[in-house]
Amino acid sequence: MTLTELSVKRPVVAAVMSLVLVLCGLVAFQLLPLRQYPDIDPPVVSIETIYPGAAANVVETRITELIEERVAGIEAIDTIEAISEDGRSQVNITFYTGHDVDSAANDVRDRVASILDDLPDEADPPEIAKVDSNQDVIMWLNLQSTQMTVPQISDFARRYLQDRFSALDGVARIRIGGAQNYAIRIWLDRREMAARGITVADVEARLRAENVELPAGSIEADKRQFTVRVDRSFRTSDDFARMVLTEGRDGYLVRLGDIARVEFGTEEDRTFFRGNTNPMNGIGVIRQSTANTVDVARQAREEAARLNPTLPEGMSLEQSYDTSVFIEGAIQEVYKTLLLAILLVVAVIFLFLGSARAMLVPAVTVPVSLVGAFFAMWALGFSINLLTLLALVLAIGLVVDDAIVVLENIYRRMNELGETPLVAAYEGSKQVAFAVIATTVVLISVFAPIAFLQGDIGRLFSEFALTIAAAVVISSFVALSLSPALASKLLRPREKSTRLTRTLDATFETLRNGYEKLMRWILRTPIIGIVIIAFGIGGSWLIASQLPTEYAPREDRGSFFIIVNGPEGATH
Repeated sequence: MTLTELSVKRPVVAAVMSLVLVLCGLVAFQLLPLRQYPDIDPPVVSIETIYPGAAANVVETRITELIEERVAGIEAIDTIEAISEDGRSQVNITFYTGHDVDSAANDVRDRVASILDDLPDEADPPEIAKVDSNQDVIMWLNLQSTQMTVPQISDFARRYLQDRFSALDGVARIRIGGAQNYAIRIWLDRREMAARGITVADVEARLRAENVELPAGSIEADKRQFTVRVDRSFRTSDDFARMVLTEGRDGYLVRLGDIARVEFGTEEDRTFFRGNTNPMNGIGVIRQSTANTVDVARQAREEAARLNPTLPEGMSLEQSYDTSVFIEGAIQEVYKTLLLAILLVVAVIFLFLGSARAMLVPAVTVPVSLVGAFFAMWALGFSINLLTLLALVLAIGLVVDDAIVVLENIYRRMNELGETPLVAAYEGSKQVAFAVIATTVVLISVFAPIAFLQGDIGRLFSEFALTIAAAVVISSFVALSLSPALASKLLRPREKSTRLTRTLDATFETLRNGYEKLMRWILRTPIIGIVIIAFGIGGSWLIASQLPTEYAPREDRGSFFIIVNGPEGATH
């Protein structure tokens, strides 16, 4: 028993199969991540090495160059970008699109491990990480205060706000921009050090030896046990200033305050964040890779609204930059286009068929096929983005074709052969089943090969092509199952046509007669047809060659970024 036979004989089964498709599609729609474009970023591995206190040129020669030379021979590398700053080395390795990022990261780790002994002892071990586009900040919130300094704002954000936003659903981590963390700063006086014969290495060694907090075991009694902790002696800048470095020949104790100025400051005061000329901190929200950008941003805005009344006096948390605004606006416009296209398709079907009953048969195919396509997108690991939604918009005109072919043949057998709706649905759907399957295979063969394109273009349009192919496959299934089942129950033979239907039929009959006369005239003088075709091809090629080309269309998001690089050695 074929699918069409089963559907006509058991219409409930056909309806249940379509309802299962719709249910799976609705569930998948809730699980699909939302982004503006498909994830097409190439695999990137970063190597970050911290060398505290080292100048940029020292970092370049002692760390960056060694890493660059060692990783240069790794397979499938596209570009290597290195940045050497005071106290920090950053090497970003971009691999060719399609290369496995996990394999690339392992290769980088193996190469870097072989040069660890060549790096300075004072440098931290290199941190190797896979760079993902999902690590970009999707939303910035500005934390400012009229009664606190920037270090105090940073401390408050780290203590009370970071965990609150990190606990939101879909948030991967929170980045605090422009943070100035508290630290003890020691400014050494070279003259005082020379007079006492003390070097920087002596000061560093003494700090490491004295400023420690060691475990001291425990004290056990018959009924109690106490954990002992040796508390550190240095908590304030005055404590560090009184630290004894050495003993002079005359027994005088040389303290850190004798050769240096010790103050309570920040780790780095050259990093700052300003908004509207006011110093502040930025709270950056980074979403999880599978999270919905719009939902995460909405939760962050709601959390900020709840927190604002509880903040200290003079402090406020304001929204600054939100990428979800652009994504939500673009997606909403596509949704509107999608709904408008469905309405227009249904209206055109009604105008041509002239029957509300007949219109329902192909009209049901559209929502079932489009909703079912979401399940296919979820199974293939796609996301809801502009291209997949564009694919659904374009698929509307394709998914109704099979149902219209089935309906037209059933309608013809009812009116011309006088068959009952049940017999016409049974015989008519079987008669065109092979044509429907052949049409589906042709459409799949057109769109599916796009998924095999290499590079960024292939990754960008693979979701577009496979989404259309999935919608077409589902529409064929519905056309051969639900459509004949509905036709056998809804259609009525020889329904009375309306005046609008008769007018449309007469108009298209006139157009058909005119087209037939035109074709006969062209066939009698084929040179005219050849000239028209050649002129059309030549004109199209000329116009296409004059059109500008670009990777993606430009859009105005109402924001811009300026990056300024100062000369080497420049201060703030």
